[in-house]
Amino acid sequence: MSASAAYAEGLGRAFVGAALFALPLFMTMEMWQLAFTVDRLRLCTFLLVALPLLVGLSHFAGFERTFGLLDDTLDAFAAIAVSSVAGAVILLLFGAIAPGQPADEIAARIALVSVPGAIGALLADKQLGGDARRGEPDRTYGARLFLMSVGALFVALNVAPTEEMIFIAFQIAPWQAATLAVMSLAVLHALLFWVDFPGRETRRGEHPFWSILLRYSLAGYALCAGVSLFLLWTFGRTDGVGVGELTEFVVVLAFPAALGAGLAHMVVGEQRG
Repeated sequence: MSASAAYAEGLGRAFVGAALFALPLFMTMEMWQLAFTVDRLRLCTFLLVALPLLVGLSHFAGFERTFGLLDDTLDAFAAIAVSSVAGAVILLLFGAIAPGQPADEIAARIALVSVPGAIGALLADKQLGGDARRGEPDRTYGARLFLMSVGALFVALNVAPTEEMIFIAFQIAPWQAATLAVMSLAVLHALLFWVDFPGRETRRGEHPFWSILLRYSLAGYALCAGVSLFLLWTFGRTDGVGVGELTEFVVVLAFPAALGAGLAHMVVGEQRG
C-alpha cells in the first residue's frame, strides 16, 4: 500500500474513531446548550490547553507513524480537523446545528466536541486494528503521568457538562464526598497496580504497592482533581460557588476522571516507534 493510501485509510479510521469516542457528547443536550452560555475566552483557553495534549498523544498513538515534534503537531491538527468535520456532520444530522443559526454558536458547538473527537481520532488506529508500527513502551515517569492526564480529561469531559454531575454534588453530604474521594484514589491505585502497568519494578527493598501509590496514584489523583477543576471553570460551573460546594463538584467529577486515568495506559498501549 502506498504512503498516501495508508494515510487516507488512517484518516478514515480517525473519522470513525472521532464519531465513536465523542458520541456521548454529540447526544448530550447540555453540551448543545453550552454553546449559548460558555465564555468564548474560556473556550479558547480550553482549546489551547488541549492542543499540546493532543500533540503528546500523537507521540503515543495517532493514525500514522511519526518521526518528531513536527509530525506529531501536524497529526494533532489533522485529528482536530477530522473531529471537527465529524462533529459538524453528526450535529447537522441530529438537528443540533442548522442553516440560519448564529455562526459563533455553530462554531462553539463544533469546538466543544472537537477535543474528545480528536482524542478518539488519535486512538482509532490502536482501537480499530490499524497496522502502524509500534516501538517499545515509554517507561518514563512523565510519560505515564501525561497519559493519565489525557485519560482523565477524556472521561471527565463526557460527564462534566451534564446536570446530573451537579445534582450528585448537591445531594451528597461532606462525609460522602470524603468517602468518594478515598474510593476514587483506591480505584485508581487498583487499576495501576493490578492492570499490567509498566511501573511495578521498584528499587531494592521497596514494595511495589507503596511505590505505585506514592509515585503514581497520589500524583494521578491530583491530576484528576486539577483536570476536573479546569473543566468546571471552562463550563462556568465555578462561578458564584463557595469553596465547600466547589470541592464537592471536583470530588464528584474526579471519580470518572480517575477511571479514565487508571485505564489510559492500557488503552493507549505502547509508544510508536
